[in-house]
Amino acid sequence: MTTTSSRGRRRAPTRIERAAGKAAALQKPRVILALLLLLALTSVMLLDGYLRAEVGGDQRVRTGAGDSKVPEGVLDGGPILTFRGGQATTVSVPDKTIALTFDDGPNPTWTPQVLDILREYDVPGTFFLVGSMVSRYPAIVRDMVKQGNEVGVHTFTHVDLSYQSDARVRREMTQTQLALAGAAGITTTLFRAPYSSETDAIDNYSWPVYKELGENGYTSVFVDTDSDDWKRPGVSKIIEWATPEDGKGASVLFHDAGGERSQTIKALPAYIKKMKAAGYAFTTISGAMQQQRTAASRGTSGTETPDGGSAAVTGGVAGVAGVGGTGEPGDTAGGAADRLQAAHREATGVTLYEGKALIAAVTLAEWTVPTLSVGLMIVGVAVMGRFGMMLILARRHHRKRNRRRFSWGPTVTRPVSVIVPAYNEKECIANTLKSLAKSTHPIEIIVVDDGSTDNTSEISLEAAAALGMTNVRVIRQENAGKPAALNNGVRSARHDIVVMMDGDTVFEPDAVHQLVQPFADPNVGAVAGNAKVGNRDTVIGAWQHIEYVMGFNLDRRMYDLLRCMPTIPGAIGAFRREAVLDVGGMSEDTLAEDTDITIAMHRAGWQVVYQEHAKAWTEAPGSLKQLWSQRYRWSYGTMQALWKHRKSLTDRGASGRFGRVGMPLVVLFQIVTPVFAPLIDVFTAYSMIFIDFEAALLAWFAVLGVQLGCAAYAFRLDREKYRYLLMMPLQQLAYRQMMYLVLIHSCITALTGGRLRWQKLKRTGEVGTPAGVSR
Repeated sequence: MTTTSSRGRRRAPTRIERAAGKAAALQKPRVILALLLLLALTSVMLLDGYLRAEVGGDQRVRTGAGDSKVPEGVLDGGPILTFRGGQATTVSVPDKTIALTFDDGPNPTWTPQVLDILREYDVPGTFFLVGSMVSRYPAIVRDMVKQGNEVGVHTFTHVDLSYQSDARVRREMTQTQLALAGAAGITTTLFRAPYSSETDAIDNYSWPVYKELGENGYTSVFVDTDSDDWKRPGVSKIIEWATPEDGKGASVLFHDAGGERSQTIKALPAYIKKMKAAGYAFTTISGAMQQQRTAASRGTSGTETPDGGSAAVTGGVAGVAGVGGTGEPGDTAGGAADRLQAAHREATGVTLYEGKALIAAVTLAEWTVPTLSVGLMIVGVAVMGRFGMMLILARRHHRKRNRRRFSWGPTVTRPVSVIVPAYNEKECIANTLKSLAKSTHPIEIIVVDDGSTDNTSEISLEAAAALGMTNVRVIRQENAGKPAALNNGVRSARHDIVVMMDGDTVFEPDAVHQLVQPFADPNVGAVAGNAKVGNRDTVIGAWQHIEYVMGFNLDRRMYDLLRCMPTIPGAIGAFRREAVLDVGGMSEDTLAEDTDITIAMHRAGWQVVYQEHAKAWTEAPGSLKQLWSQRYRWSYGTMQALWKHRKSLTDRGASGRFGRVGMPLVVLFQIVTPVFAPLIDVFTAYSMIFIDFEAALLAWFAVLGVQLGCAAYAFRLDREKYRYLLMMPLQQLAYRQMMYLVLIHSCITALTGGRLRWQKLKRTGEVGTPAGVSR
């Protein structure tokens, strides 16, 4: 045993350390930004689902209820119901007059065709619009209003309001008014309830809703004649059913949305021609009311029917409380009704701006969700392609390397140097040395104490003495970081092959011997070993165990065959000493020095391979906080390394091969796919809430089944116990989302130009000798 020191004048801070203060100050805002991005995505998808009336939607329709509380004058009255001063009054459409009304729009396919027909025949219509559809297709509503048509509220999500709470009723109305304000700059006083028909269908449950809305300034509109076009009975039947009897006026119902409306489009022109030939005029609901108002002012017979009391003319044009109307619910016939002749009100102030904000948010949702859907398809193909590629190449790799005749060349028996960088590893270093003492291959051990403050050096010497190890050297240096410690060890190494390991790792007895055998091939410059999680008996440990076996080692088999291995794990890796010195040693330019030097090896023309039989047991982070810190550093460091070696994309030879094969695979499989892979879970949740719960759940389990199959095969190759796979469903629900946030956090840090410092993980020393590890 020997002890040396590299103490000298205090070194200047590295670039990473100089940026540490600035990085620490920026981390919290970046975490918040990552969470805000996730919140924004969730909000957009929830909005999209709500707009499609698939969440909060209530398809119940009340039938068979009594009407004992509804005034007789309303049940027997006309199709237009108003409440002036709290008094219910119905208005009928004048004789020989048709008020064409359309429900459930706007629809991007059918509504424009209806508008074209109305424009061609110079006929106005009254459209009762669903707010969610208005917010999705605002341009259609603008054209509708500009053309001179009238619009009314048909709720926001097309629900039967008689089932809803007062708060839900107000929300349905207000949201639709805001959608109209944002789409066309107006609000309206007209309302038609979904699933309504003639006034005699008002029952004891819906009557309070109409009364409340009427007192707030709304005019409820029913029908006299229903075309029943939604049943698609044929063009002739639609025309027949829409025709009023004996020259009577009518509020006639058609639909411009809610289903396939080709029969409506064919029937509408023929119907208009027929009614005009019969001497009918066409008007809007407000127009019909104005005609009755004019008749009443002249003293001629009208068809207004008040519920008790004297006849009162109501135009349904009082301002709508809370939605920017200009009149008041209590206005008389000479008040707001005379000032404004139509149901529309100009949206101003807060209502207008809130409406525009709603339309903007909906536009964003309408763009985002389809885009994410395409992204999901791409990610799905990439993920499945990756699984397929991994399985095929892993199987080929396993067969190739485990054939009886396979050989790297003459057996490597010469001594090698094992470098153990250590910083405050008092809990683990003794176990590390104990495992190396059992090595079946001749080694020298170089422990590089990187400025530890916990007596790591003394513990190392005591452990070596207790084990009777004379091949241990301890080198003390000022704290300079892991790359500097490794470089110090490489310079001090006496042998031409150096094995690098972490101070919290234990080797199996034959690990070093297995690890150095590929160096029989003179083209091999570095070898990746098989790192395994030792502390796997906790939930977090089991999750990482699955990740190591499936995500890392299965990947390495694939990369090995493709000759583009991106990373030699810091826990167990071997290098030709001359190769390390040839590429300039371990670099401090990135936080992923293992990835950095591996890529540098490729670019220098060295071959990098994977040796599955060289096994080491490492202590994985034991808490979510430590796991976040480790993976954050790994992700960010990988991005740094890829950026540093970006010129390999245009290089020739070995460097160009890695740049055009390895780098795209790393970007796709370690950055792009992991960032977007949670879309599978996000869209599963979206589908379960908004679309089809059972189908979405089945699809999620199908994807899980594919992943379980791949994981099971990886466990089989590594001869691991399958019981840990029972944790995989929970891993998909929790662990993968955390890794997603970590990667997003790393991407934000990279894009904002931040830098990270090395973060020391807290160790417990619970990973002992390999023989003591529960497998």
